[in-house]
Amino acid sequence: MEHQVFVPVPAERLRAALADPARVARAIPGLQQDAGAEPVAGRLKLRVGGHSVTYRGTVRITPREDGGYDMAGDATEARGTGTVKLALTLRLADTEGGTTVTAEGTADAAGRIAELPADAVSSAATRLLGRFVENLGAERAEEVSAGEQEPEPVESGEPVAEAHTSVFDTEVPPPSLDPEADRLAEDFADTGEPPAEAAHARRTMIGRSAEEVDHAPPRGRYAPVPAPQTVAGSQALRWAAPAAALAVASAIVVTRALRRRR
Repeated sequence: MEHQVFVPVPAERLRAALADPARVARAIPGLQQDAGAEPVAGRLKLRVGGHSVTYRGTVRITPREDGGYDMAGDATEARGTGTVKLALTLRLADTEGGTTVTAEGTADAAGRIAELPADAVSSAATRLLGRFVENLGAERAEEVSAGEQEPEPVESGEPVAEAHTSVFDTEVPPPSLDPEADRLAEDFADTGEPPAEAAHARRTMIGRSAEEVDHAPPRGRYAPVPAPQTVAGSQALRWAAPAAALAVASAIVVTRALRRRR
């Protein structure tokens, strides 16, 4: 088994990421870590064609003297007795714009995955390995970019003034934009006496209690319009209804009397 993956990250940064088990665990696609287990241990679902097999196992990465890394994995089916053993050697080579990672090794499998087509199994394994290396490089690149964006601390001992504007420093706009209101204010400032409207209102409130002033009805153009009053009928119309009722009752009595005589 041999597979190559290009990662746009320098080799030194990628080596630092491979030396950290926590980053390796986050880079394995689909790995669900078990609580309290080793850093690179948990459940992993492998999709092969239209089938999926879930494994539970561990992965260990150790550095080599030649600058490469040994990657060993051992897993067992979560619902079955099948096993998978992986032994790979990762070699990193600096290339223009990044690093080329070459993976060489063997993989032994038994159980359900051994019953599937060999081409489909090999394709799924290389796809999983390629995504692992790409995720490892992408995570390292994000950490580097985040570190470059951090602001440098101020070396001087003087505190940095925060750009904060107090409410009391805000300019207050003029009380009114109406020129008529400004004219009245100027007249009052020049003469020292209130306008005619204010003087009239003051005279009307003198001698009245606060309750009367608060509840006094408005006057002038703001006064309420009285409800229209109905016109009373004439005296003749008042006696028309009783006279008609009396005439009808008399006619009924006369009619009954004539019937009894017959």
